[in-house]
Parts: sequence; structure tokens; C-alpha cells
Amino acid sequence: MRTDTSATPTTVLRKDYTVPAFLVDTVDMGFDLDPAATRIATRITMRRNPASGSKEIVLFGEELELVQLRLNGKQLKPGQYQLEAGKLRIASAPAKVVLEIETLTSPEKNTSLMGLYVSNGNFFTQCEAEGFRKITYFPDRPDVMAKYTVMLRADKKKYPVLLSNGNLIEEGDLADGRHYAKWEDPFKKPSYLFALVAGNLVCQEQKYTLKSGREVLLQVWVEDGNLDKTQHAMDSLINSIRWDEERFGLELDLDRFMIVAVGDFNMGAMENKGLNIFNTKYVLANPRIATDVDYANIEAVVGHEYFHNWTGNRVTCRDWFQLSLKEGLTVFRDQEFSADMVGTDSGRAVKRIDDVRVLRQAQFPEDAGPMAHSVRPDSYVEINNFYTVTIYEKGAEVVRMYQTLFGRDGFRKGMDLYFERHDGQAVECDDFRAAMVDANGRDLSQFERWYSQAGTPRVRVQSKYDSAKKTYELTLTQTCAPTPGQAKKLPFHIPVAVGLLDSKGKDMPLRLQADGKGKANTETTRVLELTKAEQTFRFVEVAEQPVPSILRNFSAPVVLDVEYSDAELAFLLAHDSDPFNRWEAGQRLATRSLLVLTAAVQDASQAGHVVALQDVLNNAASNSGALGEAFGLILNDAALDAAFRELALTLPSETLLAEQTEVIDPQAIHTSRQYLRGKLGQALKDDLLAAYHANQTPGAYSPDAEASGKRALKNVALSYLIQADDEAAHALAQQQYDNANNMTDRLAALVALTNSSAPGKAAALEKFYEDFAQEALVIDKWFALQATAYTADVAAIRALSEHPAFTLKNPNRARSLIFSFCSGNPVNFHAVDGSGYEFWADQVIALNGVNPQVAARLARSLDRWRKYAPALQEKMRAALQRVAAAPDLSKDVLEVIGKALAN
Repeated sequence: MRTDTSATPTTVLRKDYTVPAFLVDTVDMGFDLDPAATRIATRITMRRNPASGSKEIVLFGEELELVQLRLNGKQLKPGQYQLEAGKLRIASAPAKVVLEIETLTSPEKNTSLMGLYVSNGNFFTQCEAEGFRKITYFPDRPDVMAKYTVMLRADKKKYPVLLSNGNLIEEGDLADGRHYAKWEDPFKKPSYLFALVAGNLVCQEQKYTLKSGREVLLQVWVEDGNLDKTQHAMDSLINSIRWDEERFGLELDLDRFMIVAVGDFNMGAMENKGLNIFNTKYVLANPRIATDVDYANIEAVVGHEYFHNWTGNRVTCRDWFQLSLKEGLTVFRDQEFSADMVGTDSGRAVKRIDDVRVLRQAQFPEDAGPMAHSVRPDSYVEINNFYTVTIYEKGAEVVRMYQTLFGRDGFRKGMDLYFERHDGQAVECDDFRAAMVDANGRDLSQFERWYSQAGTPRVRVQSKYDSAKKTYELTLTQTCAPTPGQAKKLPFHIPVAVGLLDSKGKDMPLRLQADGKGKANTETTRVLELTKAEQTFRFVEVAEQPVPSILRNFSAPVVLDVEYSDAELAFLLAHDSDPFNRWEAGQRLATRSLLVLTAAVQDASQAGHVVALQDVLNNAASNSGALGEAFGLILNDAALDAAFRELALTLPSETLLAEQTEVIDPQAIHTSRQYLRGKLGQALKDDLLAAYHANQTPGAYSPDAEASGKRALKNVALSYLIQADDEAAHALAQQQYDNANNMTDRLAALVALTNSSAPGKAAALEKFYEDFAQEALVIDKWFALQATAYTADVAAIRALSEHPAFTLKNPNRARSLIFSFCSGNPVNFHAVDGSGYEFWADQVIALNGVNPQVAARLARSLDRWRKYAPALQEKMRAALQRVAAAPDLSKDVLEVIGKALAN
């Protein structure tokens, strides 16, 4: 008997949560692994939950053949249980139950990559969020936690390695050429953390001694031929273990910890207890194939998944609405880990800037679109659609605000209490907040709104200086725009870190009138707690008119409206002691210039002017001189880290600029940004060349912060120089490509050539492909750099999609071309003839039949269509309606398209 999910998608509501009717104590599973037909025998010991009162057992299952079902030793026949779409029900079960279930599944046909599937001849699993139900019938919900024992049996020659969660307790040969391995996980876990791997793999392993003196075995498993690319992942794992011991007092609780790399994977990685399964992108690295960014990402993702061992595994989510409980907290932890690994204040600042750029570029638009949802959503149709930047990155910012309010020591106290109270439990976001406030003796009831209210708050700043009284007032006003389902927003609790600079650029000591007398006047950064719609904070003993530095270190995920003059922004860029706000001042200056240019291009276009576009831009660029001067000062300031200078010299992206306009005009934004890049490149040509040559990194490649910072600065200089598109720039890029001893420099040079009219760019692209044809991750880069090239129109992308190396079945490859074009090349994707939208619709429909989860993520590319010019809106709507009308749409895609058209 086979069952499939064919019911109309329903909306799941947080308010409808009920406790499970039955609790599970143990799960024993036996797998006879075969690509065409894997047989799974499962024994579940269950007991009625006294908190429920229901006698009905409800199990979830998808795309399974039910072979047999036994309850307390007796085989059940149809009629004694009910099978409906996605559910198996036993109406009236005794208080204690042993269920024995036998199922069949076909891993080789499972292109969704959820549940048990085959990749390159090996078996892997992905069970978060609801993949376990593709393996067996089970109460597949995160608040059902049990201990698992797993027996794996397979052909020994084909699948010599058999792995599962926990500790290996037995292994041996069978008489028929097969072998077995038995694994036991000593810790209770929800079914989404189950994992198995079987195949022909090799590993790097290392023994490591924990602070307690206990020795553990660490392993990184990969396909044969990739062993030389595992050292950085192993080093990152060791650093993660050490950091979690030192920063949070958390020790690895198993005898072994395994990382396995797979090329076909929907996500970045998965934190299954003791057996982390990773996308190869976040494991494999050596100087030949990986960039500095790849090395940093591997360190961060390895850290993230390891840190889940406590924040996600030992303490997990009560339900999927609480997803940010584990993801937001663990993103914060991996951000802090990466910052600490750099080890310098400037390094921490660079990491902070990178994280905020991701938030602004991806999460702020999400907050303003039809898929806007709170950090703890109230409803969903398909939970896979809620693995979003709001859950992860905004969730991390919410966690960071606790540390801002309580300090690092106070945050640690809250974490300690959280584990003391909830180890081994499935809990809610409110439980984390309660531990934080109880450990620090604070009432943060209002802070709950960060979890329940969607949208990005806007904080407006007005200031007033009284020279006679020596007082300085900051009046902060907060608002938040309506989001789908939430028309009215109550005030948030917003920590606003503030500093005041004197006329020499020095931090002034800060004392608030509310402090009263006797308080030492030494602090130069104060955290103001904005809890009302409007509040005024009065600083006293302010000797002169200051320049305010507001929202230092980006102390809250808000949009800050403050009316700085160009001179004040240049002053902050030159002097602010807070590195984030120093960078921010430069970004505001650049954004101001770019928006003026964009408006001029739009006005000229709408008026039908016959004046040359170059003249329009030249007339509008009169205020960009301050920006060029400020950029020159940053470029030549050798006291600043190279990595910081690279960030400061990088103009806001076209996506970020789009968020600053009422009606998005991708062509005008692109034209303006390219013009300003060219103008800056021209004005700073000599300085850029000097910086390029001064930041070479001769000798053996190292991904350390200093060397990678120099390469970043050198390559941003090259990107400005190539804007001239002349022979000298072409020669410089070609020389770098030919002589590079690492992927960072080689790829940067190839990107520069691809975005130019250099006669050698076609040959360079062809040679790059030939040199790396056997390296899947590098070929992903080859597709991505062409997909994001300024010269890449829809016809070029369609041609690349026919390339023999391209396939929609591999998520990495699909993302490298299709996603890169639709999300990373706005000027060409938003072609005025609508051809980009037609291409998008073709790909969403095709992916829907292969991998609905990946298709739904691509569908998000048009969810903000209503913010574009009417002519583009019309074509976007038509593409959305075409997808909506396609047959057999998954609920993943239906939810995204439905919300986009409705809101």
C-alpha cells in the first residue's frame, strides 16, 4: 500500500498547538539499504501523554509503501488503522504501545533530497524539517524526543562505510556479502536530527582531548579524491570545540563527532546529533579551488553546526514556529566565533559589517515584502519556506540585543540558566527570554515584540544643543510599517548605542541627566533604551556642539533616519572611534550620491530628453566630490586594516540601493552605480594602482585575516581600475589571472575580465573551465561569475543552461546559474522586454517537478514585484500568474506565489 500527499495545502497556526497524545521513549530501526528499494523496520515504544487526554496515535508518512504494521505484537489490518494523505491514524490505542512498522522507499528516485536519497551512488539523509516521514511513519514533530538505536545493513563492496548518530557499538560481516553497523545515540533527540550515511567514503580523523581530559574522535568523511581538501574543515571543528568550551563552558558530549560532505544537498549543512551532513561547498577547500570567502564560510558553517549540538540538539524547539530559538541563537554564536577567531578589534568590526550587509541586503527587503513574518511566525503552509533570513539573521540580531543590554557576562549568565533549566527539553522562544531576564534581574516583557511583530522599525533622530546650559538632547521616534496580517505595531524595546564626538573627532564622556549626581562621567558609549513611540534623552556637561554617532556597532536591527550633512558624514568617516559607524558614514555618503544620480537618470528618461546620458550624469555628479575625497583618505590610510578599507571602498549594492527608492528602476540604478564607479576609478586611479601593488601577497597562500584583507583591497582596486575598460586595465587583470597562485586572485581577475571588453576574456573563461572541469565547486563559480556579469543577458543565460555541465537536479549547480542571474544580476534579469521573467517562470516550473524546496526559494525572486515600475510590474504579474496556473505545483511553491500575488 503506497501513500502520497495529495491533499490541498492547509495553513498551520501556532495558536492551534497541542501537546503530543503519545510520547516516544525508544526507537529501534533496521535499514536494508538498496538504491531502488530500501526496506526499513522500525520499533517504537510509546506511552500515552498524561497532559493530552487523547487516545489516538497520529503518525506522519510521505512517499512510502507500508508493508506491515504491528501494535503490541499483533498485526493490524486496514480498518484497524486509517491511511489518509500524509497520515496514519490508530483511533484508540492502549496506554503503552510497541509499534512495529515496515516500510519501503526508493532513494534513487528521491530528487527532493529530503528523507533518504542517493547522491553519486552513496546514501544520505536530510530530515529537517519534515524529511523523516519519508523514511517511516512516525510522530514527526520536534517535541517528540526519544533515544535511537540504528542497525544498517548493505553490500560491503559498494557501501563499505555505514554511519549513523551517536556511538558505534557493533559492526561485522554478514554471510551474503553484506555487512552491518549498529549505532546508539545516548541522548534523546527529535526525529529531525536522525541521520544515516552509507557509501564509498574516506576520512581524515584526529583525536582531540577536551578540557575535562576526555579524548574524542573527530572525523571528516568525503568521497575519494577529496581528502586533500579537508584540513581546514578539521581545523575549524577543533577551533569550534575549543571556543565553545572557553566562551560558554559547553563540552562535546559524544565519544566521536563526524562531518560528512555531499555534493547534492538543499542547505548549507545539517546538525544531526554527532553526524553533521554538509554541502561540499562548506567542507572542501585548498588554495587551488577555494577563495578567502570560501575559507571563512567553511569556518563559520562548521562552527554553526557544531554549536547546534547544544543550542538546537540538547535544547530543541517545541514546534517549528520556534525555529529561531535554535537558528537565531546559533547564528549569533557562529558570528561571535568567527569574530573571535580573527582576534582583533578591527577584525571583529569587519565581521560585524559583513553580517549587517547580509541583513540589510536580504532581510530588510523580506520584512518589506509579501513573505514578511515575525521571528516567531504565527502561521505557515510549508515549513521549508520559513528557513529565512528573518529566522536566521534577524533572529541573531534579537539574540545580540540581549548581549548589548546585559553585557557579555550577563549574557553568559542567561545562557547558563537556560541550559540548567531546559537541557533535554523542547522549549519556546519565551523560555530563552525568561532565562535571560531571570539571570539578570530585568523585566523585558516588551522585548517579546521582537518575536511577535514583523517588519523593520525605523528610528528617527532629532537633536538639540543648548550652549548656555551645556546640554544636548536626542529625541528618538520609532515607527514600523504594516506587514501582511499586522496592520498596527506597538513600540519595540530598542537598544540604541550612542557616542558624541567633539570638534577634534574625540569621543566625549557621556552623562545623562537621568543619572543624577555622583555618577562617574567616563563612558564614551551609552546604550539608550527606546521603549516608547518617542523619547528624549538629555546629556549634561556637554562642553561643545557634538557630532552624534548613533546606533554604534549596529546595536539594533532598525533603519536609522538621521539628517547628517555631507560634512558631518565625512567627519564621522574620518574620526569615529566606532568602526561600524565609520564605515556607515561612508555608505551614507555614497548612497546619497547614487540616489541623486539615479533620480537624474529617471527624470531624463521620463522627460524624453535628447541630452546625452553622460551629460545628465555629469551635471548630477557635482556632490560626489566629497565622496571621492573621503574615499581617497580611506584608501591611503595605512593605519586602517586592509579588510576595513576594502569594505569602506565598496559602494552599496544595487539591491541595497533599490530599497532606498520608492519605485525600483533597475536600469537607472545600474547606470548610476557604474557611472560613479567609473568616476571614482578615474579620480583615484594613481592611488588605486599604488594600493594594488602595495597589497600583493607573495609566497605560499594563507587564508589568515591579514593576507585575505590585503587580497580584498587589492582586488577592489582592480575592480575600479577595470571600470576604465582600457588596455592598461585589461593587461593588469590578465597578468593577475595568468600569475595567480590561489583561487581568490584568479577568480577576481576573471570577474574583472568578464565585466570588460578585454579581447582575452573568452579565452580566459574557456581555459578556466578546462583547468577545473573535474572540480564541481569551481565550475559552480564559473557559472555564477557569468550569470552575474553586466554583459550577461537572458539569451546568454539560456545558452549556459544548455551547457553539458549544467543540471537542475543539483542544488548547487542550479543556484550557481539560475539563482545568481535572477537575484544577483538585477539590470539584466529585469530586462524591459520581460524576458528575464519568462526565463524565471520556466525554471521555477521545471524545478518544482525536481525539487520543490529549491523551486520555492527561486520563486522568491519576484515576491516584491509591486515595488517596480508599472511596465515591469505588468510583466512580473504575468510570469507569476503563469507559474500559479502550472499543473501539480508543490505546496512549497504555491505558498510563495500565492502570497506574492495576494499582497
